[in-house]
Amino acid sequence: MNRREAVQYISLLVGGTIVGSNYFLAGCTNPAANSMAFTPDDVSYLDEIAETILPATKTPGAKAAEVGKFMTVMVNDCYDADDQKTFHEGMDKLNKRCKDKYSKSFMDAAPQERHDLLAGLDKEVSDYQKQTYDHFKNLTPDQESEMTQKENHDGTNDINAMLKKDPNYYFKMMKELTLLGYFTSKIGCTEARRYVETPGRFDGCIDYHKGDKAWA
Repeated sequence: MNRREAVQYISLLVGGTIVGSNYFLAGCTNPAANSMAFTPDDVSYLDEIAETILPATKTPGAKAAEVGKFMTVMVNDCYDADDQKTFHEGMDKLNKRCKDKYSKSFMDAAPQERHDLLAGLDKEVSDYQKQTYDHFKNLTPDQESEMTQKENHDGTNDINAMLKKDPNYYFKMMKELTLLGYFTSKIGCTEARRYVETPGRFDGCIDYHKGDKAWA
């Protein structure tokens, strides 16, 4: 799976466009970004968030794939300054939300408590996304044309701008980076999915059996 295929695949899973994907696809860094330092404790914290989203089952989970470290690289290299700020503040917001709900930090919370917390955040993000898309789905052709012209002229996308107003937008970032980091890692490609290093002949039609892994 190449970068573009990975981004398209994860976009389908999380809905919408992945933050920073333009720079990731181009294999370069965002020149407007100002890297904000992550500590080793931050990486461990992000690993646990990612592991809660993609836990180990029959295959290793996100922590084994070092997704926390991947997140820090993506945030520093591909996010603009505003998105970096949102992500860093989101780390604190998620921890505060956990303390408000369970009177303990995320790192001290039990696995089920972590799961329930993130499941609640995920639902809130999904509900906000649905409201946003519903707001734009009934635009007239003239309105759609005007919005497209605006985006082509100054790069402003009204849908993305509204999505970023979601108070839980930081969790959308964390979730999409978890999925992208995991399914582009060695573990994600070779263990979570079926992988053939040197493919043989092309088979245009292969029977699917329930539970079969997707091909990498």
